[in-house]
Amino acid sequence: MKGIVFNEFFALVDDVIGPDVTEKIIAEAQLPNSGAYTGVGYYDASEMVKLVKCLHAHTGTPIPELLHTFGKHLLASFRSAHSQYFASCDNVLDFVGSVEQQIHVDVLKLYPDAELPRLTASTPKDGRMTLDYQSGRRMADLAEGLLWGAIDHYGETIDVERVDLPDADGDQCARFILTRR
Repeated sequence: MKGIVFNEFFALVDDVIGPDVTEKIIAEAQLPNSGAYTGVGYYDASEMVKLVKCLHAHTGTPIPELLHTFGKHLLASFRSAHSQYFASCDNVLDFVGSVEQQIHVDVLKLYPDAELPRLTASTPKDGRMTLDYQSGRRMADLAEGLLWGAIDHYGETIDVERVDLPDADGDQCARFILTRR
Protein backbone atom coordinates (compact mmCIF):
# COMPACT_ATOMS: atom_id res chain seq x y z
CA MET A 1 0.00 0.00 0.00
CA LYS A 2 1.36 3.41 -0.93
CA GLY A 3 2.63 5.63 1.85
CA ILE A 4 0.38 8.46 0.69
CA VAL A 5 -2.60 6.36 1.81
CA PHE A 6 -1.18 6.09 5.33
CA ASN A 7 -0.41 9.80 5.41
CA GLU A 8 -3.97 10.63 4.36
CA PHE A 9 -5.29 8.33 7.09
CA PHE A 10 -3.22 10.22 9.66
CA ALA A 11 -4.44 13.56 8.26
CA LEU A 12 -8.05 12.43 8.63
CA VAL A 13 -7.54 11.26 12.21
CA ASP A 14 -5.69 14.49 13.05
CA ASP A 15 -8.50 16.64 11.61
CA VAL A 16 -11.49 14.74 12.94
CA ILE A 17 -10.30 13.34 16.27
CA GLY A 18 -7.00 15.01 17.05
CA PRO A 19 -3.26 14.57 16.69
CA ASP A 20 -3.00 13.07 20.17
CA VAL A 21 -5.11 10.10 19.07
CA THR A 22 -3.03 9.77 15.89
CA GLU A 23 0.10 9.48 18.02
CA LYS A 24 -1.57 6.96 20.35
CA ILE A 25 -2.74 4.65 17.56
CA ILE A 26 0.68 4.77 15.90
CA ALA A 27 2.32 3.73 19.18
CA GLU A 28 -0.28 1.06 19.95
CA ALA A 29 -0.10 -0.46 16.46
CA GLN A 30 3.61 -1.19 17.00
CA LEU A 31 4.46 -0.50 13.38
CA PRO A 32 7.85 -1.53 12.06
CA ASN A 33 8.61 2.04 10.94
CA SER A 34 7.02 3.80 13.94
CA GLY A 35 4.47 5.48 11.66
CA ALA A 36 6.95 7.16 9.31
CA TYR A 37 5.66 6.73 5.76
CA THR A 38 7.08 8.29 2.63
CA GLY A 39 4.42 9.23 0.11
CA VAL A 40 5.85 7.06 -2.66
CA GLY A 41 6.98 4.12 -0.51
CA TYR A 42 5.21 0.76 -0.37
CA TYR A 43 4.06 -0.68 2.93
CA ASP A 44 2.20 -3.79 3.97
CA ALA A 45 -1.57 -3.36 4.09
CA SER A 46 -1.57 -5.21 7.43
CA GLU A 47 -0.14 -2.02 8.94
CA MET A 48 -3.28 -0.13 7.90
CA VAL A 49 -5.40 -2.89 9.40
CA LYS A 50 -3.55 -2.47 12.72
CA LEU A 51 -4.06 1.29 12.66
CA VAL A 52 -7.78 0.99 11.91
CA LYS A 53 -8.21 -1.57 14.70
CA CYS A 54 -6.45 0.74 17.14
CA LEU A 55 -8.63 3.66 16.03
CA HIS A 56 -11.70 1.49 16.54
CA ALA A 57 -10.51 0.71 20.07
CA HIS A 58 -10.20 4.45 20.81
CA THR A 59 -13.45 5.60 19.23
CA GLY A 60 -15.78 2.61 19.40
CA THR A 61 -16.72 3.37 15.80
CA PRO A 62 -17.28 0.15 13.83
CA ILE A 63 -14.37 -0.70 11.52
CA PRO A 64 -16.54 -0.70 8.35
CA GLU A 65 -17.69 2.83 9.19
CA LEU A 66 -14.10 3.97 9.79
CA LEU A 67 -13.00 2.58 6.41
CA HIS A 68 -16.03 4.08 4.67
CA THR A 69 -15.25 7.52 6.12
CA PHE A 70 -11.61 7.14 5.18
CA GLY A 71 -12.59 6.18 1.62
CA LYS A 72 -14.59 9.39 1.22
CA HIS A 73 -11.66 11.40 2.60
CA LEU A 74 -9.21 9.62 0.30
CA LEU A 75 -11.36 10.29 -2.75
CA ALA A 76 -11.32 14.02 -1.94
CA SER A 77 -7.53 13.88 -1.68
CA PHE A 78 -7.23 12.03 -5.00
CA ARG A 79 -9.61 14.55 -6.60
CA SER A 80 -7.47 17.43 -5.42
CA ALA A 81 -4.22 15.87 -6.64
CA HIS A 82 -5.55 14.37 -9.89
CA SER A 83 -8.43 16.58 -11.00
CA GLN A 84 -7.93 15.68 -14.66
CA TYR A 85 -9.50 12.25 -14.13
CA PHE A 86 -12.62 13.81 -12.64
CA ALA A 87 -12.84 16.58 -15.23
CA SER A 88 -12.72 14.04 -18.05
CA CYS A 89 -15.99 12.43 -16.89
CA ASP A 90 -19.46 13.97 -16.92
CA ASN A 91 -20.97 11.85 -14.17
CA VAL A 92 -20.22 9.28 -11.51
CA LEU A 93 -21.09 6.24 -13.66
CA ASP A 94 -18.64 7.34 -16.34
CA PHE A 95 -16.00 8.00 -13.68
CA VAL A 96 -16.45 4.61 -12.01
CA GLY A 97 -16.23 2.96 -15.43
CA SER A 98 -12.94 4.76 -16.11
CA VAL A 99 -11.08 3.72 -12.96
CA GLU A 100 -9.78 0.33 -14.11
CA GLN A 101 -9.28 1.29 -17.76
CA GLN A 102 -7.68 4.69 -17.25
CA ILE A 103 -6.63 5.48 -13.68
CA HIS A 104 -5.29 2.05 -12.75
CA VAL A 105 -3.43 1.83 -16.09
CA ASP A 106 -1.74 5.16 -15.39
CA VAL A 107 -0.91 4.17 -11.80
CA LEU A 108 0.76 0.99 -13.03
CA LYS A 109 2.83 2.98 -15.54
CA LEU A 110 4.21 5.07 -12.68
CA TYR A 111 4.33 2.30 -10.08
CA PRO A 112 4.63 -1.10 -11.79
CA ASP A 113 4.71 -2.91 -8.45
CA ALA A 114 1.46 -1.36 -7.21
CA GLU A 115 -1.07 -3.91 -5.95
CA LEU A 116 -4.40 -2.51 -7.06
CA PRO A 117 -7.79 -4.08 -6.54
CA ARG A 118 -9.34 -5.62 -9.63
CA LEU A 119 -12.39 -3.66 -10.67
CA THR A 120 -14.80 -4.76 -13.36
CA ALA A 121 -17.48 -2.24 -14.29
CA SER A 122 -20.43 -2.96 -16.53
CA THR A 123 -21.36 -0.47 -19.22
CA PRO A 124 -23.94 1.91 -17.75
CA LYS A 125 -27.43 1.14 -19.03
CA ASP A 126 -30.60 3.00 -18.08
CA GLY A 127 -28.78 4.79 -15.26
CA ARG A 128 -27.51 1.57 -13.70
CA MET A 129 -24.17 -0.20 -13.56
CA THR A 130 -22.39 -2.85 -11.53
CA LEU A 131 -18.87 -2.67 -10.20
CA ASP A 132 -17.16 -5.85 -9.07
CA TYR A 133 -14.34 -5.49 -6.56
CA GLN A 134 -11.71 -8.16 -5.86
CA SER A 135 -8.68 -7.70 -3.63
CA GLY A 136 -6.46 -9.61 -1.25
CA ARG A 137 -6.38 -6.51 0.95
CA ARG A 138 -10.00 -7.11 1.87
CA MET A 139 -10.99 -3.45 1.94
CA ALA A 140 -14.36 -3.39 0.21
CA ASP A 141 -15.52 -0.96 2.92
CA LEU A 142 -12.82 1.46 1.81
CA ALA A 143 -13.84 0.96 -1.83
CA GLU A 144 -17.44 1.73 -0.89
CA GLY A 145 -16.30 4.94 0.79
CA LEU A 146 -14.43 5.90 -2.37
CA LEU A 147 -17.63 5.32 -4.36
CA TRP A 148 -19.61 7.58 -2.03
CA GLY A 149 -16.88 10.21 -2.33
CA ALA A 150 -17.25 10.13 -6.12
CA ILE A 151 -21.02 10.36 -5.81
CA ASP A 152 -20.61 13.40 -3.57
CA HIS A 153 -18.17 14.98 -6.03
CA TYR A 154 -20.53 14.68 -9.00
CA GLY A 155 -23.52 15.69 -6.88
CA GLU A 156 -25.75 12.97 -8.24
CA THR A 157 -28.45 11.03 -6.49
CA ILE A 158 -27.26 7.44 -6.72
CA ASP A 159 -28.34 4.40 -4.75
CA VAL A 160 -25.56 1.95 -3.94
CA GLU A 161 -26.37 -1.64 -3.12
CA ARG A 162 -23.49 -3.81 -1.93
CA VAL A 163 -23.50 -7.56 -2.27
CA ASP A 164 -20.65 -9.41 -0.57
CA LEU A 165 -19.64 -12.31 -2.79
CA PRO A 166 -17.74 -15.48 -1.91
CA ASP A 167 -13.97 -15.12 -1.78
CA ALA A 168 -12.06 -15.97 -4.95
CA ASP A 169 -8.48 -17.21 -4.65
CA GLY A 170 -8.34 -15.82 -1.11
CA ASP A 171 -9.45 -12.37 -2.26
CA GLN A 172 -12.43 -10.49 -0.88
CA CYS A 173 -15.08 -9.97 -3.55
CA ALA A 174 -17.99 -7.57 -3.54
CA ARG A 175 -20.43 -6.24 -6.09
CA PHE A 176 -21.66 -2.67 -6.00
CA ILE A 177 -24.84 -1.92 -7.91
CA LEU A 178 -25.16 1.77 -8.67
CA THR A 179 -28.55 3.10 -9.74
CA ARG A 180 -29.25 6.70 -10.65
CA ARG A 181 -32.51 7.99 -9.17
